[in-house]
Amino acid sequence: MDDFRSTENENAVEVMILPYIKTFFLAAFIIYITVSLIQMPDVALSSSTKGLNLWWSIVFPSLLPFFIVAELLFGLGVVHGVGILSEKFMRPLFNVPGSGGFVWIMGMASGYPAGAKWTRELRINGQVTRIEAERLVAFTNASSPLFILSAVSVGFFGDPGLGVLLAAAHYGGCIIVGFLMRFYGYKDQRSAYRTASFSIKEAFISSHKARLKDGRPFGKLLGDAVIQSVQTLLLVGGFIILFSVLTGLLKHSFLLDLSYGFLHLLTVPSDLHFPVLTGLLELTTGIGEVTSSNAPLLTQLCLASFMLGFHGFSIQAQIASILADTDIRFTPYLVARMIHGITAVLIMFFLYQMTDIVRTNSINVSNITAHHNHSYLEFMYMYGPIFTIFTLALAFILSCQKIKQSHV
Repeated sequence: MDDFRSTENENAVEVMILPYIKTFFLAAFIIYITVSLIQMPDVALSSSTKGLNLWWSIVFPSLLPFFIVAELLFGLGVVHGVGILSEKFMRPLFNVPGSGGFVWIMGMASGYPAGAKWTRELRINGQVTRIEAERLVAFTNASSPLFILSAVSVGFFGDPGLGVLLAAAHYGGCIIVGFLMRFYGYKDQRSAYRTASFSIKEAFISSHKARLKDGRPFGKLLGDAVIQSVQTLLLVGGFIILFSVLTGLLKHSFLLDLSYGFLHLLTVPSDLHFPVLTGLLELTTGIGEVTSSNAPLLTQLCLASFMLGFHGFSIQAQIASILADTDIRFTPYLVARMIHGITAVLIMFFLYQMTDIVRTNSINVSNITAHHNHSYLEFMYMYGPIFTIFTLALAFILSCQKIKQSHV
């Protein structure tokens, strides 16, 4: 009996100490980052500028239209109608309501972290349970086709013929994760669930009732959509700049040597140490480092596929921040990222072996696609910042008007 009590007391002490240990390490890490910023202001400035250019040239202009349209579709009740129409295949495949079909499609079309944002909206509106929301977050956050086919295949690999392989591995892994997550929390389901019938009339009536329940005039709905979308993208921009700076500081940190030692134990080639570390932090920078290495093409493709599926800590932090004010837990999403990364690598390895000859022959006829994607990137870098500044100004004006009306 005394041994049992002593063991219980030791466990209680450990539970009490753990929060202090966590506080110590978090404080120590932030202090270290602060000192590094003071010691290397030039590195911090160049890295933050690089992150800012990426955000206001590519990320903001690319995501904003999707975010605004999605907000309008939510406000107009269209998501409710889509949910009824897609219930028949979303529930058997992924064990989520039909409204998850909207989140899945829009999340893949616009890229991360859109899936988390709209899953959050469904959870707040009570359209999904917590378990269903966690399933959705696990597989609806994916890279946009534009990013894979343009930035990765053309910008980094210089080969548009590889875009199809990268996209197939990425979205194939995404579907596998969604199917596996249908068994997550399998016993914790809605007790009174009833399969909805496929009825366009019922879908329209549901959308109409949802719009009336929302009650906002279209002008106010549009203004709120712009404001909320800009606020989310400002959050995304902050994380992009932050992790761009962390990646820059990592190059000059003693932590780099410690990480190299760990990767060496995992038998990772020395020329891939830094690309792997940067990819874990921020996938865009990591893929750029991978394609700049001397590793074989298949190795580069597998690493890029893993990074796209893993998302990098930068995007994971964005999603954690978006979900922070809900009861949606982050751990299932994190586990799904490892599964997505591994399955994407396996699919890439299989596809590369099976389509090597076809891919090689197709490269010769893909110059038009490469020119088109390259022109698009040039256009975004030229006019993207102008669009971003104009939209930020518009959102500021709309926010001021909203505040003024609330005080009247």
